[in-house]
This record gives sequence, structure tokens and C-alpha cells, in this order.
Amino acid sequence: MNRTIVSLATMGLFLGCGVSKSQLDAKAVEAENYRRQYGDESEKAKSLDAKVAQLSSELEAAQKERARSDEALAASEARVHELQKKVEQLTALAESLGQTKDKLEKARAELEKKSDQYESLAQSLKDEIKTGKIELSELKGRMVVKMKDKILFSSGSVKINPEGQAALEKVAEALKNIAGKLVRVEGHTDDVPTDSKGPFPSNWELSTTRALAVVKLLQDKGVPANRLSAVGYGEHHPISSNRTPQGKSQNRRIEIVLAPEEQAPGVKTPSANR
Repeated sequence: MNRTIVSLATMGLFLGCGVSKSQLDAKAVEAENYRRQYGDESEKAKSLDAKVAQLSSELEAAQKERARSDEALAASEARVHELQKKVEQLTALAESLGQTKDKLEKARAELEKKSDQYESLAQSLKDEIKTGKIELSELKGRMVVKMKDKILFSSGSVKINPEGQAALEKVAEALKNIAGKLVRVEGHTDDVPTDSKGPFPSNWELSTTRALAVVKLLQDKGVPANRLSAVGYGEHHPISSNRTPQGKSQNRRIEIVLAPEEQAPGVKTPSANR
């Protein structure tokens, strides 16, 4: 209504100024068009403002999400770097352990490496080894022929019985073919005391006398006397517990040790020549 009053007033003003009605109508139509265009543009502006606000909100959310993604990526990269360091450390440790294992394997192989003399002796005594009368071992070039005393001696006796004599004859035959070695016969007992009033007041005498009996038999069968020696250790070097019958049986034994010739008494070592 106000716009109508204004329009009538305007028309009156224009008519009073000598403006024709047709001109006035044209101006009114033009004014109405401008008004409508303004209204349309205002609605478009409001729509654009709403769209801008929406896009701004979406942009802010996207930026926050990007920031979270960047943080997650940074954390992920840090974790990857940490895991890579651990992998490198474990790889280095594995390589070190592998080298250590190789060294240990080589050392073990060297320790277990059997000499030609060992193989020859084992071949000569294979039947006695198979039946358990003799045990043969070698460590760092030191060979030991071990025989249980029950194969060699009756209880309390120092006389070699027939079974033991046959086994020792085979040992003597094999030892004659091994050069450069001393033959030391070692006697061992369990911890059961001997009769102090008997022929062997202690296990020292018993073990030594048995070792001497074996030395004499080896000499009689051709092993050179200058390579032979005897020693008795009594009960003082057990290889098993003396608390069981089985352990006592293992401790009662004769060991024939093959040692390098340079260990013979009277042989001067390089240090002694200085």
C-alpha cells in the first residue's frame, strides 16, 4: 500500500512537471523490474552466503581430518622407522650369532676330528669296542683306551684273567703300530676302602699294582718298554658317583693313555734349552 501511495505521489509529481502518463508508466515498470531484480539478487546472495558457509565448514572439517591424517602418518612413519631399526639390530645379531655358531661348529669339529692313529686303533679293536670290552676316545690328540676292571681282574685280585688278557693282547698288537706315542697305564678304583692289613693297605697300592700288571703284559706282547709307564690314582679320579653300584663299577677301571713322546721324562722342552 505504501508503494502504491509513493507511486501515485510520484506520478502526481511527474504529471505536475509535465511528464506524460505513458512515460510515467514506463518508469514505474522499469522501477518494478529493478525492484524484482534486486530481490532476486538478494536471494541469490543469501543462497551464495549459505553455500560459502557450508563450504567453509566442509573445508575446516577437511583441514582437521588432514591434520589428523598427517599426525597418523607421522606416527606411522616413526613406527616404521623404529621397526626398521629393530630389524637391522636383529639382522646384525643374527649375523653375529651365525658367525659365532660357525666358529663353534669349527671348534667342535676340530675337537671331534679323529686322527689317522685313532682310526687305525679303532679298526684294530672294533670287535672289542663293539662288545663293550673296550671304550676308545680321542680329544685334542689325546687317545684313551678304557677297560672296566671286571674284564681284567677278579674282585680284589691283581692277576689278569683270561678274558682280560685276550683283550689286552689285541690292544698290544694295535699299539705296536702307533708311532710317536707314550703309553701310560692308569689304574683307578672306587671309594670302598681295602683291608688295611691285607696285601693292599689302600686303593693306592691296589690301583698301582693293577696298572703295573697291565704294563708288564703289554711289554711281554711287544710294546717297547721305553714307551710304557704305570700310575695308580686310587679312588681320587672318579668318572661317576660312588653312591650307586653302577657308578662304582664305572670308577673301577684301567685307562691306557696315549700321550705325545715329547712328554717323556728327561725330554727337554724348548723353554728348558734357553
